Amino acid sequence: MKPLSRLLPKSMRSDATTIPVVRLQGAIMANSSPMRQNLSLAATAGVLQKAFSDKKAPAVAISINSPGGSPVQSRLIFKRIRDIAEEKKKHVHVFVEDVAASGGYMIALAGDEIIADPSSIVGSIGVVSAGFGFPELLKKIGVERRVHTAGQNKAVLDPFQPEKAEDVERLKALQLEIHEIFIDMVKQRRGAKLAENDDLFTGLFWTGHRAKELGLIDGIGDMRGFLKERYGKKTKMKLISQSRGLFGRRLGLVSGPDMSALGASLATGVMESAEEQALWQRFGL
Repeated sequence: MKPLSRLLPKSMRSDATTIPVVRLQGAIMANSSPMRQNLSLAATAGVLQKAFSDKKAPAVAISINSPGGSPVQSRLIFKRIRDIAEEKKKHVHVFVEDVAASGGYMIALAGDEIIADPSSIVGSIGVVSAGFGFPELLKKIGVERRVHTAGQNKAVLDPFQPEKAEDVERLKALQLEIHEIFIDMVKQRRGAKLAENDDLFTGLFWTGHRAKELGLIDGIGDMRGFLKERYGKKTKMKLISQSRGLFGRRLGLVSGPDMSALGASLATGVMESAEEQALWQRFGL
């Protein structure tokens, strides 16, 4: 059977190209919270699969606004985008909004082309670990910390105990290894486009204008203007979002009315919110 559009007079058929659009916004964390918008493979896999399933679309546009976060989740999202793009034979256009830094830039590397606003913040190719220490607070409030382990390194970097130099050195070794993985990804995806600059992999970040000079991105612009110039003035953008279940909740984010689980999520959310705010504030946002 012919598609209904084929039965219409030629003058009434739409010859506009439609590009699926996915918005990836938020800090990158393995745990999702009902109180915040985070990025993880679990939270993005469905919407990415849906966007790349449009057989008529020649490409998928991905908008990124993220200060980074989990290097594991960042790489998993990057890999999922590349795997589906190659499977579906789709071109990937990435557009940076306010910031694509650290893990956010790692995800942006999945684009065949990366476009940013001249004022966007791009880069921060490095690894950071941050936390809080409370040993003195426990003393003041009269609380004794008791930790019993099988294995001498099971309590490494316990925030309720004084920091140990050997624990910090172990952490730094892990960070260096992850940093090398990040650097290799940048070199593999950006290749000869990268400029010779000693600061490129030091964790510094730049405006979109400077990032283009350094080869971290391909161009300056916005999604609407870029896509219409590339695919024609009639090009349409179709925002792809997660399906919603009962009561408007996004499917897959809340499994049921488990109040104990919700309470635990809210309790841990306080610390995670502080961590998330710190990520954004590094870039003045």
